[in-house]
Amino acid sequence: MKKDSLPPVVSRKNLVPFILVTSLFALWGFANAVTDPMVQAFKKVLELTNTQASWVQMAFYGGYFCMALPAALFVRKYSYKVGVLIGLALYAAGALLFYPAAITEKFWFFCLGLYILTFGLAFLETTANPYILAMGDQKTATQRLNLAQAFNPLGLVLGLIVAQQFVLKKLQSVDVDDFNALDEASKVVIRTSDLMVIRDPYVALGLVILAVFVLIAVCRMPQVRDENGVPGLKRTFSDLFTNRKYTLGVLAQILYVGAQIMCWTYIYQYAEAIAMSSDDAAYYQFTAFVLFLMGRAIGTYMLRFMNSGKLLMWFAVLGMALTAGAIWTHGMAGLYCIVGISFAMSLMFPTIYGIALEGLNEEEAKIGAAGLVMAIVGGALMPQLQALIIDIGGSGVNDVSITGVPEVNISFILPLLCFVYISLYGMWVNKKASANSVKG
Repeated sequence: MKKDSLPPVVSRKNLVPFILVTSLFALWGFANAVTDPMVQAFKKVLELTNTQASWVQMAFYGGYFCMALPAALFVRKYSYKVGVLIGLALYAAGALLFYPAAITEKFWFFCLGLYILTFGLAFLETTANPYILAMGDQKTATQRLNLAQAFNPLGLVLGLIVAQQFVLKKLQSVDVDDFNALDEASKVVIRTSDLMVIRDPYVALGLVILAVFVLIAVCRMPQVRDENGVPGLKRTFSDLFTNRKYTLGVLAQILYVGAQIMCWTYIYQYAEAIAMSSDDAAYYQFTAFVLFLMGRAIGTYMLRFMNSGKLLMWFAVLGMALTAGAIWTHGMAGLYCIVGISFAMSLMFPTIYGIALEGLNEEEAKIGAAGLVMAIVGGALMPQLQALIIDIGGSGVNDVSITGVPEVNISFILPLLCFVYISLYGMWVNKKASANSVKG
């Protein structure tokens, strides 16, 4: 199809609602970026193993899994605006819980705050993604979602800057050569100070979210309804479970999110293995986020001319090649490969999302969106598995070698396998689209 024959990505009448909803994408991007470095921060401050520290990601992404379906059912019954407001309220509440958590100095309290925070994110993502898809012609739906998702990396970049400048650089436990060797009194003083440092950006974030809550509350946001009415839940679930493109897409999304969080979280452990500080590693993660933003922009433009399944396949193949480089290449070359993976991942989430929901009616899309948001649980489960691999030889990151490479390197076999499946899914979607084109 020629570029001129396509309808506009966003029409004028939907421009203001599109901008308002798109701003939410940056908000949850910020939360993701601030949280990833906290795995390493809590590991140092509270003297945790890699597996114990990975509970940060389990709490963060587990909240998505638990709340996505209830959020979808709520939005299905009421409205997008109410769903957004509840999401913002839960987001702010979880962030503000970091204040009492820092006072108690309990790791589980911080995890509870993250868990509630992501209840809010589940509401926001379940609401925003299908709403963006519905804001215009279905022919440009996937491109429209990629455009909105392009603001997600902006939040990621800002979140990482905050994590680097206002958290990692101020942690005394990271600066000490051997924190574990200090006497208990010194540890207590440093630990109390560091937990306050971790607390501050979340409390500030909570206050910002409350301001956004007020802004959205006073704005008029149109609701999108299916003209054919609301089908029964039983029929909706049945139709979704028998839709192979959707069910295979949910699995692809689980694996993608898992791969993304592993590559972003354990870049710090990979850097530690080559004697690089967390502070310096944050610069490389910043570069990864910039590449992620560039890849999202380039991919969105390419969707104008290329089938989404085919483009997804080639981006996944690039991800496979770079992940293999991270596994089998030692030193800085391997770190560069991990950074480059972000470019390959940039297109995947919104493209898989758009493909999986393609052809569904509005009410089916709301429930279908819940399944795709629940798929974010991959970000909770996969890092746990990777942490277990890294901890094979102890709490360090290169205690033993496996097939001649450090354990932290070999742990990236998990995202490699994820990209293999995503490439096969993209290939299958492309073949199906080509077959339908021939029939047409």
